[in-house]
Amino acid sequence: MTNSSCPGHARHRLVGRREFLQHAGGGLGGVAFASLLESDARAAANPLAAKRGHHAAKARAVIQIFCPGGLSHVDTWDHKPELAKRQGQPFDPDGKLQFFASKPGNCQGSYWPFRQHGQCGRWISDLFPQLAQRVDDIAFIHSMQSKTALHGPAMFMANSGFILPGFPSMGAWVTYGLGSESEELPAFVVLPDPRGLPPGGVINWGAGFLPAIHQGTTLSTDAERPPIADLFPPKSFAHLRGETEQTSRDFLQMLNREHAAARAGNSELEARIAAYELAARLQLSAPDATNLRDESEATKQLYRLDHEDIGPFGRQCLLARRLVERGVRFVQIYCGAENTTAKKIRPNWDSHEDLVRDHGYWGAVLDTGASGLLSDLKSRGLLDSTLVICTSEFGRQPASQGGKGRDHNPGAFTAWMAGGGIKGGVSYGTSDELGFQAAEHPAYCYDLHATALHLLGLDHERLSIYQNGIQRRLTDVHGHVIEPLLG
Repeated sequence: MTNSSCPGHARHRLVGRREFLQHAGGGLGGVAFASLLESDARAAANPLAAKRGHHAAKARAVIQIFCPGGLSHVDTWDHKPELAKRQGQPFDPDGKLQFFASKPGNCQGSYWPFRQHGQCGRWISDLFPQLAQRVDDIAFIHSMQSKTALHGPAMFMANSGFILPGFPSMGAWVTYGLGSESEELPAFVVLPDPRGLPPGGVINWGAGFLPAIHQGTTLSTDAERPPIADLFPPKSFAHLRGETEQTSRDFLQMLNREHAAARAGNSELEARIAAYELAARLQLSAPDATNLRDESEATKQLYRLDHEDIGPFGRQCLLARRLVERGVRFVQIYCGAENTTAKKIRPNWDSHEDLVRDHGYWGAVLDTGASGLLSDLKSRGLLDSTLVICTSEFGRQPASQGGKGRDHNPGAFTAWMAGGGIKGGVSYGTSDELGFQAAEHPAYCYDLHATALHLLGLDHERLSIYQNGIQRRLTDVHGHVIEPLLG
């Protein structure tokens, strides 16, 4: 830029900040500063560029296993000998209680025996023989609670911290705070159960009022289908592939950017454009990430990919490992689908009619996939940097429903965490002697979320965004880091 407003005077060139610092600092200092400016420019152009957290992180990625329907803690992780002693006795002798969908029946102990495992001596039921072998890597929270006994709102709460829809999910908050380590894959990937979406559907991984780019991207785990619907053009457009396709993409990108420039601040538009640009890269990266042909036979057997019932969830877990290997920040796996009535079994953990039938089926599925995932991550040196979380939206009642089932129980359930800076073989909090209500150190999703964010290098009280007159955050006005679980 020049100044020519005064003819006859010497022209003085106004030096830009970058050039001034290059001349002043010279050498490597100028190069380093230019590199920083370039990095800032890339971050501004890419809202998913990797960012630094608030403090040193123990974990760089999260794999969350969600078991929709309400996994029974008293049949799985939470040993209740007193409940077994009261087997068959009225749970509510005075008849004053009303559960979600039933009046309380008699006390019903675990349908599977509990045993102590590992050096830590933690109690786990025989429903999970393989996970029992990994117990020294796992930390349990036995005092989890929810604010609702309804599946949809409880799912929203577990994912976003609020029982109402429209709030950002945990995966969206994590990518908002940290971005992604991959430019070729989405930052937040969701692997739904092959049977369908969970209660509440896609809202469970929505971005809410965060920029729309942070919502989860669903990948199909069906080996016979492309990972993303309509990722590739139909065969009738084969003549437009190659150089012609690239020219068309460049032209479309130019039009999109001109359109967006006149509509600054429209995050949905920016997200759509970024999605188009990522889609082009995904035509190469997604098939590679989901192609299991290069996995060894031992690895495939670890996840039991050949098993008709266990294999689909095993494939979800194996894909999750492959995704975090490639820099995906947050992967959510659903072990169960929408809540509908049973055919042979319930399509999720909602065992009102026959808990042995339903949990017996899903227990083998979760046991194989989750234990395989922990073993696989550990053998590859990835468990230390990958936080694995397993949870449900609520638990089930210690009294029987209809003689063979259990009703919803938002008063107590168990979640567990492993890897990513977690101290294995420990537990936090307790439920009461029957598993009806959280007793010692009651915890909500806020505490689980605060702990996970802390391990990722984020302070849950500082990770916020201004929305409708208030600084919103994942943990609302609650939550604390569960220090006893930290390694």
